Amino acid sequence: MACADVEALYVDVPPSHRRKRRRHRSSDQQHDGDRAARRSHYEHRAYHEHRQHAHPALYQDMSPAAERLRHILGEDDGGPTPTIFTEMDTLQQEGGELEWKESARWVKFEEKVEEGGERWSKPHVSTLTLHSLFELRTCLQTGSILLDLEAFSLPQIVDEMVERQIADGLISEDVKDKIVFVLLRKHRHQTKKPIHRSLADIGKSSSSSAAASKRAQRMPCSHTYTLPTYSRSMNDISETPSSDQMKNKFMKKIPRDAEASNVLIGEVDFLDKPFVSFVRLAQATTLGGLTEVPVPTRFLFILLGPHGKTKSYNEIGRAIATLMVDDLFSDVAYKARDREDLIAGVDEFLDEVIVLPPGEWDPKIRIEPPKKVPSAEMRQGFRLAQMNGSAGGPVGGEDEQLPVQHEIGEELKFTGRLGGGLWLDVKRKIPWYCSDIYDGFHIQTISAVLFIYLGCITNAITFGGLLGDATDNYQGVMESFLGTALAGTVFCLFGGQPLIILSSTGPILIFEKLLYEFCNNGVDYMELRLWIGIHSCLQCFVLVLSDASYIIQYMTRFTEEGFSSLISFIFISDAIKKMVGAFKYYPINRAFKPDYVTSYKCDCVPPDQGESFLQFNVSDLDWTQLSKKECIKYGGTLVGKACKYVPDLALMSFILFFGTYSMTVTLKKFKFSRYFPTKLRKLISDFAIFMSIMSFVALDMLMGLDTPKLIVPTELKPTRADRGWLVMPFGKNPWWWYVASFVPALLVTILIFMDQQISAVIVNRKENKLKKGCGYHLDLFWVGILMAVCSFMGLPWYVAATVISIAHIDSLKMESESSAPGEQPQFLGVREQRLTGTLVFVLTGLSVFLAPVLQYIPMPVLYGVFLYMGVASLSGIQFWERIKLYLMPPKHQPDFAFLRHVPLRRVHLFTLVQITCLAVLWVLKSTFLAIIFPVMILGLMVVRKLLDMMFSQHDLAWLDDILPDKDKKKNEDDKKKKKKKMTTADTESDEEASENILHR
Repeated sequence: MACADVEALYVDVPPSHRRKRRRHRSSDQQHDGDRAARRSHYEHRAYHEHRQHAHPALYQDMSPAAERLRHILGEDDGGPTPTIFTEMDTLQQEGGELEWKESARWVKFEEKVEEGGERWSKPHVSTLTLHSLFELRTCLQTGSILLDLEAFSLPQIVDEMVERQIADGLISEDVKDKIVFVLLRKHRHQTKKPIHRSLADIGKSSSSSAAASKRAQRMPCSHTYTLPTYSRSMNDISETPSSDQMKNKFMKKIPRDAEASNVLIGEVDFLDKPFVSFVRLAQATTLGGLTEVPVPTRFLFILLGPHGKTKSYNEIGRAIATLMVDDLFSDVAYKARDREDLIAGVDEFLDEVIVLPPGEWDPKIRIEPPKKVPSAEMRQGFRLAQMNGSAGGPVGGEDEQLPVQHEIGEELKFTGRLGGGLWLDVKRKIPWYCSDIYDGFHIQTISAVLFIYLGCITNAITFGGLLGDATDNYQGVMESFLGTALAGTVFCLFGGQPLIILSSTGPILIFEKLLYEFCNNGVDYMELRLWIGIHSCLQCFVLVLSDASYIIQYMTRFTEEGFSSLISFIFISDAIKKMVGAFKYYPINRAFKPDYVTSYKCDCVPPDQGESFLQFNVSDLDWTQLSKKECIKYGGTLVGKACKYVPDLALMSFILFFGTYSMTVTLKKFKFSRYFPTKLRKLISDFAIFMSIMSFVALDMLMGLDTPKLIVPTELKPTRADRGWLVMPFGKNPWWWYVASFVPALLVTILIFMDQQISAVIVNRKENKLKKGCGYHLDLFWVGILMAVCSFMGLPWYVAATVISIAHIDSLKMESESSAPGEQPQFLGVREQRLTGTLVFVLTGLSVFLAPVLQYIPMPVLYGVFLYMGVASLSGIQFWERIKLYLMPPKHQPDFAFLRHVPLRRVHLFTLVQITCLAVLWVLKSTFLAIIFPVMILGLMVVRKLLDMMFSQHDLAWLDDILPDKDKKKNEDDKKKKKKKMTTADTESDEEASENILHR
């Protein structure tokens, strides 16, 4: 054992070593601090003695290390713990000179220098032996500990360490210069070539360095060699970072506020027992060439020992390096006040260590870094909660606790004041307005704009064409383009959640169709529609002023997933229907037989000479050379089996459709590929949809087939010639229609309210990590105004489009640029701004003038984008994951958290209820009963309430969200207040008790 020469393992200490340990501890206390430090120690002990006496139940199951860490980690030092970069160097002899060679490094995972010394290993999870951790614990017990050392150079630090060891009686005075000499040798990092290979370095070496080289060459083999009195010439390490350090690209993987921990491990022949020292500097300092990258050093761990225990020393070094990058131990290392705090950190680490049996696992295997690891905040918060007695059992990760329940944000709290929610939304959003503009200036914005723009114009053309068919062109593609541009631009500039995309929806289309059919009985459609829009606008105002958005809190995951799944399936089915229709309009030519190719011909037969309509002599034309159009123009007839041949446009359309979808999915996942640098992979992923569209547009142009293309209006005028851009409210219908339109307006309002607010809830999910808040009341306010404006102009009505809004969120997701090697980029949130939505809708309005360019885009390509949007919006929905469980045997099912806590049959039953509700909604949407579709969305909330009688609250907590209960929540709030008062009073009594003990 490495440190057993100084003291045996703490589990079996001989009496002589115990006496030695007491002498060391006494000496260590003498040098660790002055009277104030000792007072802090006594305060700490007295405080916890009082706490343990006052609250024995809290401490009965808590280990001493856990109890100590509870106090250490509970202290608020005013800032987060910096990220630790750890480098381990080992002492080696290269070219006759001693030097420190970098052998491994850690940011989060371990990277080793491969045996060849030419490359770094893949990042992997550090696997430590339990023996090395016990040895490390012994080293920290017996070595010197210097905390908050005031030093600003490596020679100064080395001097302090050696002087402390001499003062503690751990080393003799005669080895001082030798230890100093060894610790100040050059450090060769992986970016540098070995010394004996660098002829340029040898040529540039000075006489003083040559002399130092000779001394270093003689020193390992001569115990009797006496180094000269320590001087600056012994310092062989550079005092400033080298150019290699400054240019090291590895800096991109390290956060800017990171600090370094250096581990130095070596064997020397002038020591008969290990020299161990742990140092924490009072201020992080850049120590020249000590570290691979110019990161200021905060911690140093030195282990020098006699020959013959290389493997043991290396394992101890790896152990302390691994602990330094551990979230909890690094926090302890920063806050530790004495040796015992550090040892408590090691003990707590040992409590969490998982041991793998050696006979069932090969230790040579490098464990790949996991895709997701528990965050520092979650892990530390859970440990503190466990230490405080609020959680029991072993540490099991976040999925061992109850999931975070349905929380009511301040945006949905009932204010009880007229327009209180709207006023709070305005106050919440105004401070962010400027950042909503300049945050959009990013290259990611370009890819998001192109993606959402193509989705919006496709949607506008699709719904515009359907509206034209349903309303006899009172509303058509032109009205759809203009309305989308107007409503979307206003909403993105002034709405509460600019990430929401407004669009026409299927239920509104069905309502428009039924309304137009009803107006065939002698009622003017446009005027009645105007009054419905006005009433709906006023009803939206009533909902806004009364804080009606409060009821959205009762929309749990059950309702959200049902609604979003329905909209996603609509997108998927519509895209597939369009492609199936292509086979009807462009049938595959099954009659073609290659063996009879000689009989396939098509001749243009001239008309009869006697026909009077011909104004020219048909004999002057060469009918065999005429094209199909010319033949028909001159009155000829096409005769032959090949005359009805049509290229397989349906097959080509399917290639464009499925190819666009497949390429988009592939390129979106490209950022997780092993090829190309990270920035290029991310750029390809961001522009995946645009690149896919351009690729298949180019393929279509290369083939030259007449596939169906995007049809865009070329003139800014109403689709129907007998209507203008303004609808007059009076004169065409009896006056009582102005009042009676309140009833159909109520159905429209319910539809808009449910569609808008459910989409907003989905966009504002906590999983998206939005930071600028939302505005449910403000959103509904502007949707109401736009209802009235669009009604006066005869434009379609617009509401939040769930799938396109989710796609918008997905295209603006941000990930960490600086991540540890092996660590997956961390999701940071969404680029919240108003620029992308505004540009999308401005471009939609300008599409009338872009018709010459847009006409080259095949419709199957855009249908492929629709399919991708529908499928992508299903990802992350628990409902969809539970549906797939029906097809999986239990042993192959993913390790979902809810499967650990809810019986599989109950999971399937809950999923079956959701599938049944979704099927009912689908049937209603597809029939004339679609007009009551919004009422059925409310019905989902009723079904969810009934599920409380079928499932336990425990099962619902994992499968859904617990419904908010006003009285229950009030009682819980009262309990929290009482508990807080008791804690405050308890803390005050503890402080008084501590002061009394100190005075005594």
